[in-house]
Amino acid sequence: MIHIAVQKKLTAVEGEMLLDVDFTLEEGKLTTLYGESGAGKTSIFRIISGLLKADKGLITIKQKTWLDTEQKIYLKPQQRKVGLVFQEYALFPNMTVKENLFFALEKGQDKKIVDELIAIIELGNLQNRKPQHLSGGQKQRVALARAMVRKPDILLLDEPLSALDPKMRAKLQDYILEVHRQFKLTTLLISHDIGEVVKMSDCVMIIENGMITKQGNPIDIFTNQRVSGKFQFSGEIVQIQKEDVIYIVTIIIDANFVKVIAQEDEIKDLNIGDKVIVASKAFNPILYKI
Repeated sequence: MIHIAVQKKLTAVEGEMLLDVDFTLEEGKLTTLYGESGAGKTSIFRIISGLLKADKGLITIKQKTWLDTEQKIYLKPQQRKVGLVFQEYALFPNMTVKENLFFALEKGQDKKIVDELIAIIELGNLQNRKPQHLSGGQKQRVALARAMVRKPDILLLDEPLSALDPKMRAKLQDYILEVHRQFKLTTLLISHDIGEVVKMSDCVMIIENGMITKQGNPIDIFTNQRVSGKFQFSGEIVQIQKEDVIYIVTIIIDANFVKVIAQEDEIKDLNIGDKVIVASKAFNPILYKI
């Protein structure tokens, strides 16, 4: 298990804020931090990675202590086995894709991992290109692969897909999930996109003013009722159209449009622009407003 309990006084837009969180991550799971900008999410990442010093805290990962302020233990960032991916790609412009990945290897590490990642993230036809010849989505794929080269004890993803178009974003979500599962990584994601959270996360923690106010299954957290069924997707309503005695609700899910037949009582509280969960109930699709 991974235990993180830290405190840090931060300067927020509205003045001083105390970041005070205490949580446990289950190894091999993907957990998302969700909350408004300025709530303290990125500061949590910076403290975990050693880029920001906590005023008080304890971080233990795989039975190794990274931080213990009482015992005066503080591992430097380079001593922490962390994979970091931000919105910025931070690739070396003078190196090819493959050279960027090789540069991230630890001394004496088996180089086969580079070829494995190139195959999983489908970088084969790009491996000899330099960053200036890559699109934004391609650069982010390289940044993702580079963060995973050392098989980190914890992978931190700070809104890495927010600048991408919906189709590329959905594709990279699939890449992240594939590598997360194949390498059995413990991943912590920051996202403001509810659809992304529902699709990717085993657990979500809501961060407000530096504190965790809710945590649990994403669908249970974002809806007012427990949702069951063989399929569950989240999307946004783009059209509600009446046809005879029924309504056709069109929802965009990633880059795809899905039409759901609904009765009048099912759509009375729904409007265009609402975020919804599409789930199955008695083999029929049903809508739950987020």
